[in-house]
Amino acid sequence: MSDRLKYERFLWFHERVKAGRYPNAGHLAHKYEISPRTAQRDIGFMRDRLNAPLEYDHGKRGYFCSDNSYELPSLWFTEDNIVALSLAVRLASSIPDSEIKQKLCELLRRILNLHDSDEKLCFEDISEKISVKNIEYSKVNEEYFHEIVNALFNKKPLVIAYYSPHKNEKTVRTIFPLHLLLYMGTWHIVAYCTKKNGLRDFVISRIRSIDPVEKRMSLPVNLTSIKKYVRKNFGIMQGGETVDVHLRFSSRVAEWVREQAWHPDQRVSLKKDGTLSLCFPVSDFRELKHKILGYGTDVKVVSPKSLASQMKQEIEKMGRIY
Repeated sequence: MSDRLKYERFLWFHERVKAGRYPNAGHLAHKYEISPRTAQRDIGFMRDRLNAPLEYDHGKRGYFCSDNSYELPSLWFTEDNIVALSLAVRLASSIPDSEIKQKLCELLRRILNLHDSDEKLCFEDISEKISVKNIEYSKVNEEYFHEIVNALFNKKPLVIAYYSPHKNEKTVRTIFPLHLLLYMGTWHIVAYCTKKNGLRDFVISRIRSIDPVEKRMSLPVNLTSIKKYVRKNFGIMQGGETVDVHLRFSSRVAEWVREQAWHPDQRVSLKKDGTLSLCFPVSDFRELKHKILGYGTDVKVVSPKSLASQMKQEIEKMGRIY
């Protein structure tokens, strides 16, 4: 019997109880042509697992609801739904907000408790099967993250004190949060900045203080779309004008690199000698140079010459400090 048909029986019984019709297991069995034992098991499930406040009236030989404000859960979850949600909850471990993570776990526990199965899933079992380990991520003030999320969804501006390590300066900005982004282990808030009169992204770990703003803020009509802004400003392949980069990886790391996606339009070819060529468009070399250095002698910049020259200069500087 499918979960949908079970829920249909629960809903029918619940509606009759709320209408004061005093239904019982016999009524349920007759309506859906099931055994009295199955009908009684359904009623027990509603009372014990769905927390329905059902009580039996011996005089009227049927059930009534001791709390008329109770309603059945509006959704019925299949096992696939539960597995998908479990995976999402475990992946949410990267969220630097213990309150949000706790609420997610409570939701999952509640759904698991409603799940009727001979081999009942449990939260501890899911924790054993799925885990996430992050490295090289930016530490975020949990209180600031929570305030930013609330402002984002409640459409409220904030005043932040922001530190820029590139300029070694702290500025005070009034921002209107528009988009939360986790990029390579670092949380960003993309917001409208009144100081710059446009979209800017702020690394949350660099925010030194946050204060709410009571007054309402309206955004400019011609503001750049968030999708375009993120596409332009995040990623080694993003930005304005691009140039094609050609990298050649040694046979030692070729298969490893072959598994990776550096760019949606990348071109990969494995050579007869075991080396691998990777080509893709890039608008900014800064982030790419760090990735190339991470592969050491297992990668060579074939083109463009400007990038190869920058890599050579960087390596020479490294040689001078050792």
